[in-house]
Amino acid sequence: MTDTTAPTPRRPGEQALAALGLGAPALDPSDASPHTFPGGGRWRTEVPSVEGPEALAVVLKESSRLDVPVHRISQGSGIWMLTDAEITEMVEATAERDIELCLFTGPRGTWDIGGSTRTDSKGGGLRARGHDAVAGCVEDAVRATELGVKCLLVADEGVLWTLHRARVAGILPADTTLKVSALIGPVNPTAYAVYENLGGDSINVPSDLTLDHLTEIRRVSAAPMDMYIEAPDDLGGYIRMYEVAELIRRGAPLYLKFGLSKSPGIYPYGNHMRDLTLSTAKERVRRGRLALDLLARHGADGDMAPLGSRLPGALKRFETP
Repeated sequence: MTDTTAPTPRRPGEQALAALGLGAPALDPSDASPHTFPGGGRWRTEVPSVEGPEALAVVLKESSRLDVPVHRISQGSGIWMLTDAEITEMVEATAERDIELCLFTGPRGTWDIGGSTRTDSKGGGLRARGHDAVAGCVEDAVRATELGVKCLLVADEGVLWTLHRARVAGILPADTTLKVSALIGPVNPTAYAVYENLGGDSINVPSDLTLDHLTEIRRVSAAPMDMYIEAPDDLGGYIRMYEVAELIRRGAPLYLKFGLSKSPGIYPYGNHMRDLTLSTAKERVRRGRLALDLLARHGADGDMAPLGSRLPGALKRFETP
């Protein structure tokens, strides 16, 4: 039965602009995503760049204080930058709140000796350069999952396919999820579908994709999409807060990522960046509260996926050898 008491979502400035004769054209139902998360809901939340147990504690405290629901916590520096004790502490703290913890795998091309990544063309970029770099990512994945981590962040197509094969083969737990990094996010529907087939359970797209681009992607793939509502400066610094409701309508199932512009990079993290990392972790949660408040003001805050949900549902995969 349809709930006729639910408010009809409104668009930003709709009432005032309509009174001035400047109302927006009606939305086209055909460009809306038909997909949801398994178990219901069209959007989840993610707090990124949580670089260790201390930053995690700040995020958990602030999310409770500001009543910001959190489905996923992600880290960017890499598994190899954390001790076993630090990973275990993060696993236990997130499990207590039923939040998914996602840690980044292995070496990335921008940090090794390949000079081409520092040229204008960026060369191989963030990919894993050579067999040893792939092996390092696999080493990270095995170590992290043995310590209880259930979500791995990946920035290389070969590593993604390798980890998916390892999951199918039982080398990694079958319920491990693989998240494609914003650092290599696809920009067209064909590429998005390839990442899904390679094993991606959640695929980060660049924050400069248009609404029409999201609709195009949703016509070929139901794989969960991640998007920075506010992107870090090294990913463009875009702030798309007023588009949140429409991003959900077009891109669902969608993870709303609360990044932070106008802030120095913190990867790879160490105690020399402690104060900055803790203060930015706190502010990311506040940015989340601002986005959720905006959704509520527009009557578009329904359809959040249940807290504690993390699996992506049935997805398309290439056949494994």
